[in-house]
Amino acid sequence: MANQNYHEEEKLGKAYDGRLMKRLLKYSAPYWKAFLISILLLAVVTGIQIARPYIVAVAIDDYIFTSPMIAFEPGEEPQEGIEHQGKVFIKERHLDKDYPENPKYQIMVYEGENYLVPSTFQREEYTIEERQGEVFFINEQGEFTGDIMDENTYSHFRENDVKGLTRLGITFLVIVLLGFGLNYAQVLILHKTSFKIIYNLRVEVFTHLQNIQLSYFDKSPIGRLVTRVTNDTERLKEMFIGVMVNAFRDIFMLIGIVIVMLRLNFQLALIALSAIPFVVIASIIFRIKARAAYREVRTKLARINASIAENISGMKIVQIFKQEDKKYNEFDEINKGHLSAALREVKIFAIYRPVVDILHFLVLALIVWWGGGSVMDGTLEIGVLYAFTTYIRMFFQPINAITEKYNILQEAMASSERIFQLLDTEIEVTNPKEPKNLPKVEGAIEFKNVWFAYNDNEWVLKDINFEVKPGETVAFVGATGAGKTSIINLISRFYDIQKGEILVDGINIKDVKQEELRKNIGVVLQDVFVFSGDIKSNIRLNNDHIDDEKIKEIARTIYADTFIEKLPGGYEHEVQERGSTLSSGQRQLLAFARALAFDPSILVLDEATANIDTETESIIQNALEKLQEGRTTLVVAHRLSTIQNADKIIVMHKGKIREMGTHQELLNNGGIYHDLYQLQYKEQLAQ
Repeated sequence: MANQNYHEEEKLGKAYDGRLMKRLLKYSAPYWKAFLISILLLAVVTGIQIARPYIVAVAIDDYIFTSPMIAFEPGEEPQEGIEHQGKVFIKERHLDKDYPENPKYQIMVYEGENYLVPSTFQREEYTIEERQGEVFFINEQGEFTGDIMDENTYSHFRENDVKGLTRLGITFLVIVLLGFGLNYAQVLILHKTSFKIIYNLRVEVFTHLQNIQLSYFDKSPIGRLVTRVTNDTERLKEMFIGVMVNAFRDIFMLIGIVIVMLRLNFQLALIALSAIPFVVIASIIFRIKARAAYREVRTKLARINASIAENISGMKIVQIFKQEDKKYNEFDEINKGHLSAALREVKIFAIYRPVVDILHFLVLALIVWWGGGSVMDGTLEIGVLYAFTTYIRMFFQPINAITEKYNILQEAMASSERIFQLLDTEIEVTNPKEPKNLPKVEGAIEFKNVWFAYNDNEWVLKDINFEVKPGETVAFVGATGAGKTSIINLISRFYDIQKGEILVDGINIKDVKQEELRKNIGVVLQDVFVFSGDIKSNIRLNNDHIDDEKIKEIARTIYADTFIEKLPGGYEHEVQERGSTLSSGQRQLLAFARALAFDPSILVLDEATANIDTETESIIQNALEKLQEGRTTLVVAHRLSTIQNADKIIVMHKGKIREMGTHQELLNNGGIYHDLYQLQYKEQLAQ
């Protein structure tokens, strides 16, 4: 059954961890100027967004709807106004102070005609009567008749309104276009900067993975590491874009709206802000509940991933032993657990958003109710009421976005914790501070009192001592787990030994750079790894010094040209991932060609012919002879028939060297090697 302990990386810490955030900010520090510009642009864009309803409100109250006017004698007017019938008319709302002694006028409309009436009228507080062809406008101050305004007179009175609307319209268009341009620049800068940060982080993670010792990969699933470089870094990008900088947008928006509402109308602003305590309480409850639900979904998802990975990897066994129904039932149970957890999470999110929406609409209803009454009383302009209804909607937008931002932040914190856990993994196999130069390697190898364990005190190799002279072929044989492959891995310094020394040409391999050491060692493994690409690229491995002619010459040398030239496209034949379209023998010949192309001084063969049929083996043996010419060769062998001509055979047993000598010497000794040879000989006879 799938691992019940789940994956370690699915464990979650805090929804917000200051320590992790501090480390993340270090990656953004080199780009602080870009972030500052982005934040400043956000401030301007937010200001433009807040200004738009205000401009519309001014247009409605100052220019669209008629309002009371004060009449002045010519020469006494405090500012420019409209001259008509020996008086200068100025809108009361445009004056800095009251003029109680001056008469007031208002333009009224009745049956399509405009009247200039010597009084002021509030909605629902006046009536209109027509008597003997004369129109009377009646309010608490009395009955008033007005002068009918012809089209020219009316246009004259509204001339400033038209000009004002034109100015506001142009202003509105300009700031909308400006907002578009600044928003485009802000999005571009923010995304470009975030992409650079994630690019740098991915490079760091990938470089760290390349330098980590192989023991780390022995214990870490490949899928988990791929997730670190791809999915987890992508979640951090979403945090930089969706949370870190855009949080400033929300802050600017909320603060700006509050300031504008307070300036427009203090009482309406208090009504609008009355919902804030309830929003805060709802958000706190949501955060607690959502955190628990999110944790449960992630752990259930980890079980699904573990189950799928296990079943796909072991699909052959599942089908051979007809375990499909059992594995289906196990997966179905796990999947139902995830479904239930996901539904619980959805319910929490489904409650929070409607709660915020209810608060939003309650506040909006209060504003419409109170503000509408004030408009009818004449104590509030209709444009201000319009602005408030718009600002309330804008005010609740960032609050509604909390759920999405909270999700992103949670995922980012979990991802950053896993990434930093990987980056904090200590690199045990490191280059020396003052490396020695490794001249042209002759191929002398010496193990001196070498002790090695993959895990503490679980010794795989115990006090290993042997020497290999330049040009010699030395084979290692023994039962599975005897330590043969470990010796091979240690020569290339894929792992570091705990005790003793490993010398190449008399120089301790810990005293030279790893890349300097490894470029002199060619390794051919039993399971050949072939990269996607073509045949040439798999032999060259990005070494531009190896031209096409050299590749063909190498292929002919080891008899690989025969099968390569039969492939569609020849040396440019497209190879699928892991070389799935090639046979084991073809992949092995490719590995030999790759090793020969780099011309190493030391050749390591780790059971390179173990999975090859007899016919192919004869071709590969001929290739091996060409490959071994003039090189020190270390062979881990399963088939003893392939190493009979080795200069030295070392017999391993339980991490120790038990026998050493030539093929014939070891047979004559009648020891472990003799028994192994006899056992294989009997198996071959039985076949």
